[in-house]
Amino acid sequence: MAFLHPWACVLVSCISVSLVGEFNLSDLYPPLWNESPGQFSDYRVENGKHIIDPWVYPERMGMYKILVNKTASYFEKFAPDNEQNILWGLPLQHGWQYTTGRLVDPSGRTDCGYETGDHLCISVDSWWADMNYFLSALPFLGAVDSGIMGISSDQVMLSSPPKDQTKFCLDVSSCQSSFPQTMSKWNTFYKHLQLTSSSFDDLLKYLWDAHTSSLKDVYKVFEDRLEYYSEPEADFGRDWCVALDYLATSRFPTTFIRVSEFQKALPPRVLVSGDKAPFISNFTALQNTVLLGLNLLHKVDSATGENALARRW
Repeated sequence: MAFLHPWACVLVSCISVSLVGEFNLSDLYPPLWNESPGQFSDYRVENGKHIIDPWVYPERMGMYKILVNKTASYFEKFAPDNEQNILWGLPLQHGWQYTTGRLVDPSGRTDCGYETGDHLCISVDSWWADMNYFLSALPFLGAVDSGIMGISSDQVMLSSPPKDQTKFCLDVSSCQSSFPQTMSKWNTFYKHLQLTSSSFDDLLKYLWDAHTSSLKDVYKVFEDRLEYYSEPEADFGRDWCVALDYLATSRFPTTFIRVSEFQKALPPRVLVSGDKAPFISNFTALQNTVLLGLNLLHKVDSATGENALARRW
């Protein structure tokens, strides 16, 4: 995609609203950020390996927390307090998924993720959770492999989900074997992160390259999970994937404040049958507008032959 489609320009402008008033960064942290592990020693150790269960919300969030903390020093030249760390987009997006109920079991066969059940559980049947897995495991293990995390590649193991275990890689070695191109892109990002000569725009380019590659690898693998959702929610998931392609092209800055602003425009709950933007009564005008815009962008993308979903995903 050589240029940003005009519809995408409008959408990016629409969601780049400003936060009003004074606030502390800590006020905008993802849910349970402070309670999540912040160092490898917070996880259990078995046979010399740190064992992380990414199917428990605080443990997956802890992976992001360690990643953001370990990379903080490389972003000091751009702004204080780690606010310009472009890896913030990953935990903030995961927090939005948790808050809006997108990590629960959409089939309803288990109580995974529900307030009345195991509310910290992340369901392997959730399309959002499965796609997000590869935006947690791959950047995290890629960072371990790059040496930036301070431990060796054979010292971390992720727990497998209760089903479909063969669809997920669990350590540096298996992820490199299953997704060599994407792991290489994450490695490239971390290499440039450690170069003092790298500009902010350079880092955004390499981050988005790795980000979109991570999802492209597995979109078709988990597409059947969308069948568990209402038609509006499934359409939103597809629309979101197309929008990410355009956000990547625009090199949207995934810093703490920008992503926090961005997410105010996203649906605050799972969409249900009958939801039709811009007429969803319990959504804000901005949320209705952005939801409609995402759908229109997808339609225009397909109609004009760009077809980001088919080409990139």
